[in-house]
Amino acid sequence: MRAVHQFLPDLSPGDAVSGHTLAIQVELRAMGLESEVYSHTTHPSLAERARPYQRYRGSADGDVRLLYHLAIGSVVADFLLERPEGLLVDYHNLTPGAFFADWDPPVVYGQSWGREQLRALAARTELGLADSGFNRSELVEAGYRRTTVVPILFDPSLFEREVDESALGRLVSAKAAGGADWLFVGRVVPNKAQHDVVKAFAAYRRVFDPQARLHLVGGTSVPSYAEALGRFVDALGLTGAVELAGAVPPGVLAAQYRAADVFVCLSDHEGFCLPLLEAMHHEVPIVALGATAVTETLGHGGVALDRKDPLTVAAAVDRVIGDERLRAGLVAAGRDRLADLSLERSRAALRAAIASLEAA
Repeated sequence: MRAVHQFLPDLSPGDAVSGHTLAIQVELRAMGLESEVYSHTTHPSLAERARPYQRYRGSADGDVRLLYHLAIGSVVADFLLERPEGLLVDYHNLTPGAFFADWDPPVVYGQSWGREQLRALAARTELGLADSGFNRSELVEAGYRRTTVVPILFDPSLFEREVDESALGRLVSAKAAGGADWLFVGRVVPNKAQHDVVKAFAAYRRVFDPQARLHLVGGTSVPSYAEALGRFVDALGLTGAVELAGAVPPGVLAAQYRAADVFVCLSDHEGFCLPLLEAMHHEVPIVALGATAVTETLGHGGVALDRKDPLTVAAAVDRVIGDERLRAGLVAAGRDRLADLSLERSRAALRAAIASLEAA
């Protein structure tokens, strides 16, 4: 095998699948393989890193594999179905369309289309990769014959760059008034349930800490949900206590993690949840709903709840923040879990997956 070229619907900064794709490219090239990235759309800041998928000219020598990153329906998948090269699919999960039905019907179609493509690609796929065992089970259910788990290639050194001192100063200054800082990082979309984080935060302020602050970091692809979330914050009288930060540069994101006292994730559906690893890296204790792949990614590296009614979440956060021994234990457990999902181990899993193609 001389080349593994990657394809994906979109390549954008700050996107977990995009970051994973670029990290895989580095590793493939380090293995001595040719590797280019092809996408349907590419953010201008990454224009030098990818080519339009239509420009792929192909190879008929049987020595080339194409690796497709599947997370939504895309014309790229249809393009690959017609290609003669060996095919690999890296499955990053498809969020059930029901989460979007009341907010953005076109997204429902995109997810349904993606599910159809997931099944259609199975017969053509030599090897299915998955971020998690949760995602792998969906590949098996969809008819993939050979599957393996290759976790997201998370490089914590990306956070070793200079923190945005202005952002950090603002966050630290706010702490002078007292109160804990909650943080959640993720796209503002219905399945990530930022509205439930707001509910739990309101209960926490009412019962435990009236000076607490909540920071919700992440852009949105569902404006109607993001706008409703803002109105919900206002209706609860939390306008000054909740920061809807939107998408932020890496330096500002690092500042948010440094200032946080707890990371609270109440997402209803995740295929991996990379921000959990980011929180572990920054030694921020985690309280999360143990649903879908969150339980697997979290492992013993945080508090996993079996329900998320506001008072249960608020009480769990109060315990984590107030109990120094528990907090230290969670930070240590997070450090251990991060080692399990280290860049070195994920790279090894990728190398083993590629080597298995040569052996097959």
